Amino acid sequence: FQASNPGQFENDSDVLWQRGHVPETIVYHGRVGINTDAPDEALVVCGNAKVMGRVMYPSDSRAKQNIREVDTNEQLRRITQMRLVEYDYKPEFASVMGIKDT
Repeated sequence: FQASNPGQFENDSDVLWQRGHVPETIVYHGRVGINTDAPDEALVVCGNAKVMGRVMYPSDSRAKQNIREVDTNEQLRRITQMRLVEYDYKPEFASVMGIKDT
């Protein structure tokens, strides 16, 4: 879609954006691409992103509780069972993502 006026889309018959249940939110059911017309994930940003607040990841300690030490020997045994690999990006993915060293 191209918006000439925020909230007013040129193709209103395919409205996928809607107000969220929480105030000041908007919902889009599909994939969103910024500087790309072929997003392959829920949100794809091709370019720099500036975040003025916090970004939380599932591995962020602020999202966890009951953090405790583990048996190092047992963890090393488990690590030796892991499958370790090397790979090259597919050329079509690398070119879309701007990756030069694949």
